[in-house]
Amino acid sequence: MKSFTITNNDADQRLDKYLMKSLPSLPQSLLYKYIRKKRIKVNAKRAEISTRLQEGDIVDLYINDEFFVQPEKRYDFMGASTCLDIVYEDENLLLLDKKAGLLCHPDEHEYVDTLITRVKRYLYEKGEYDPSGEQSFTPALVNRIDRNTGGIVIAAKNAATLRVLNAKMKNRELHKRYLCLVLGKLDREEATLEGYLFKDEKKNRVYVRDRMCPGAKTIRTRYHVLGYRNGLSLVEVELLTGRTHQIRAHFASIGHPLLGDGKYGTNAQNKKYGGYKKQCLYSYQLQFDFQTQAEHLGYLNGKTFTVRDVWFRTAFEEGTL
Repeated sequence: MKSFTITNNDADQRLDKYLMKSLPSLPQSLLYKYIRKKRIKVNAKRAEISTRLQEGDIVDLYINDEFFVQPEKRYDFMGASTCLDIVYEDENLLLLDKKAGLLCHPDEHEYVDTLITRVKRYLYEKGEYDPSGEQSFTPALVNRIDRNTGGIVIAAKNAATLRVLNAKMKNRELHKRYLCLVLGKLDREEATLEGYLFKDEKKNRVYVRDRMCPGAKTIRTRYHVLGYRNGLSLVEVELLTGRTHQIRAHFASIGHPLLGDGKYGTNAQNKKYGGYKKQCLYSYQLQFDFQTQAEHLGYLNGKTFTVRDVWFRTAFEEGTL
């Protein structure tokens, strides 16, 4: 006889679904038979196939040892790089400094080495993630940053943290600030830009207009100029609305595209500064500003985390651009 204790990540599953994942060697027909014959019990009592498991439940299995043998697995994420820039870590989450050029999630061109696969490898090697034991949850990213943009990405280590932070992100209780380099000198040192953005799905491109048009959404972008030299402005940005490519498109629409942005700027302009292939944009600061109850994550409220080493800021301040 063997027993399993249901953890928080395994809770709220049907008994049969949980056992199918936990015991892949046990045929489904035999699984159902064992439940009917009371050779599988929950909390020492008879259970049904549809019994909904709760955290702390004990599942007793009076079945042959051969069904507990797990086939040897080779996890794809073990092929990912071990390079991971950690800004902050605790038992619930990781704050990661994603570098430009790295995908957050696999796509059709890159499957193995992405930010999430690096996270899985890191936690697996630390003993905090067991793919064979965690049946209902794997480490997950709360937010995503485009491949050619860098910045802070949140990784949740458990289901409860992912649920809370997804809600906080939706309710705009997580504040992100960005650094960017734009071409030219802005007319005002600080301002709030307003406009209307609509997306062309076929071209994967957005457009900003001064007036509302069909399908457009209002955008508001607050900025503060931190410095100007050599025809470039270093700008801190806060998004008051969060739309696709908002920062890049909004600054381009007022004649100040981001350095290195070939989509909303021009390669001819970028060549003057060495032909950058990635836009100078970084989500460099994250603040937790919970306005509602945050359950087990309340200790994060009011905390701010900052990436100090932003590659283009250093080059700008040293005058090497």
